[in-house]
Amino acid sequence: MARYTDATCRICRREGEKLFLKGDRCYTDKCAISRRAYAPGQHGQGRNRKLSEYGMQLREKQKARKYYGILENQFARYFEMAAKRQGITGENLLKILESRLDNVVYRAGFAMSRPEARQLVKHSHFTVNGKKVNIPSYLLKAGDVVEIRSKSMSLDKFKAVIEANGSKPALNWMSVDRAKGSVTVVNLPSREEIDLPVQEHLIVELYSK
Repeated sequence: MARYTDATCRICRREGEKLFLKGDRCYTDKCAISRRAYAPGQHGQGRNRKLSEYGMQLREKQKARKYYGILENQFARYFEMAAKRQGITGENLLKILESRLDNVVYRAGFAMSRPEARQLVKHSHFTVNGKKVNIPSYLLKAGDVVEIRSKSMSLDKFKAVIEANGSKPALNWMSVDRAKGSVTVVNLPSREEIDLPVQEHLIVELYSK
């Protein structure tokens, strides 16, 4: 399955809520949800039929997948990993998604959106524990240190992003030093610390069939 390449705002309109895929634009009146809060397509405004139980489960899965920008097969592998771990499967799944390198880069304020964070990671702008890593799906663990590479810190792109996110509060599960361009994963987040508007138990029910 190829990665989605159509207009990003259509994804949010299809899910019926903001997924914050376009950085600052999502917080302005230019956001597609603010202007056209209905599904895309010719019959978008008429799509108000009630979803079946399976339909609701599928929508929650699609919402989580698109929120983190993950392909279908990869999402299924994450679910298998979550099911094998101790604890609640749904919460384990969200912890895995949050521990992705591209997500941590975004959460730390080193990118304006997850798609941008993914691109920056692919372009080798970051190190993990002192070693260059250019794999967005790289899973971090407690104690890992992510840093912007020294030569990248001087780029106007990073200077602008760090300045724009200067007042953004750091999350409880990470320690961020924006002046040095580094973030340390203190621990993996609890469910209460993950602001994903999704009902993960429906995803578990979908994969458990």
